Amino acid sequence: MITVFGSINMDLIATTERLPKPGETVAGNGFATAAGGKGANQALAARRAGRYVHMAGAVGKDAFAAEALALLDDAGTDLSLIKHVDGPTGTALILVGGDGDGENMIAVVPGANGQVTPADAETAIGRMNEGDILMLQLEVPAAAVEGALSAARAKGVTSILNLAPLIPDAPRLGRLADIVIANETEFERLAGQEGMDAQAREAALARLHAETGQTLIVTLGADGVIAIRDGSISRAQGLKIQPVDTVGAGDTFCGYFAASLDDGLDFVSALRRAAVAGSLACLKAGAQPSIPLSEEVADRI
Repeated sequence: MITVFGSINMDLIATTERLPKPGETVAGNGFATAAGGKGANQALAARRAGRYVHMAGAVGKDAFAAEALALLDDAGTDLSLIKHVDGPTGTALILVGGDGDGENMIAVVPGANGQVTPADAETAIGRMNEGDILMLQLEVPAAAVEGALSAARAKGVTSILNLAPLIPDAPRLGRLADIVIANETEFERLAGQEGMDAQAREAALARLHAETGQTLIVTLGADGVIAIRDGSISRAQGLKIQPVDTVGAGDTFCGYFAASLDDGLDFVSALRRAAVAGSLACLKAGAQPSIPLSEEVADRI
C-alpha cells in the first residue's frame, strides 16, 4: 500500500506566447483550472499506475476544495486522511510559455497545506504497516515532513522523499528518507555542489550514497534519469517527445516509481516505467489531467 503525505492545490494556469522577463507584462492566450499540488499529483499518478493509495493532507473550506479532490476521488483514492480546515485551499499560479519547449513558471500559495502538522503525520503513519511505501514532498511544513519520516523509519515503512520545492530544510530532510528523488538543481543543493557536469554528478551520487546508504535518484529531463542503489549506478531513458507542458512530469515520475516498487518491479524497471510515464505527462496541459493511465505507459515501454 502507498500513502502520500503532502500538498493538495488548485492550479490556475495561464498560457502565453513566451514567459515574461522580470517586470514585464505579456499577453495571455489561454486560461484553465486544474487540480494539483505535488502530493495530490503523485497520489493520482500512483493510483493511475494501478496501486491502492491513501492521500493524507488538508484542503480549505472553500469552493476549490471539492474541485481539488475530484480526480483523486474519481480514481478511487482513499481520502479519509484529508482534513478540512478554515481558510483557503492551496493554490498554484502557473504560467506556461507557448514557444515550443513547454517551460513554465510557478508561484505556490500554501493555504490549507500550511496547516498540516506532525500530529497528522503520526495519524497517517499509524495506519500503515511495515513494508508499505510513504511518499512525501516539501509543500507542507517541514516539521510535518520530519515527523512523517521519523515515524516511518520507526515502523519499518519505506519512505520516498521528493526534494521539491527546494526549501532551506531540503538537505537536512533529505538525509532522513530511504529513497530521495531530486532534479538536477535539487540534487546540487543536496550535494552542496553547484554547476555539476555529468561526471561530477555521478561522483557526487557515489559519495552521498557511501555516506548515507540511501537510494538516490536524479531526474534529468530529456536526458532521462540516473540513480544509485546498493552501490550500483543505474540509468533509464524516457521517450523522445516534443513537450506541450512539463508541469506534471516530475510528479508523474515520482508516483509511477513508487507504484512500480509497490507492484514488485525491480529497481531498473521501475525507473524506466516512471521515466516513460513522465514523458507522456508532457504531452498534455495541466498537472493531473496529463497523468497517463497504466495501459498508456505499458504500450510505450
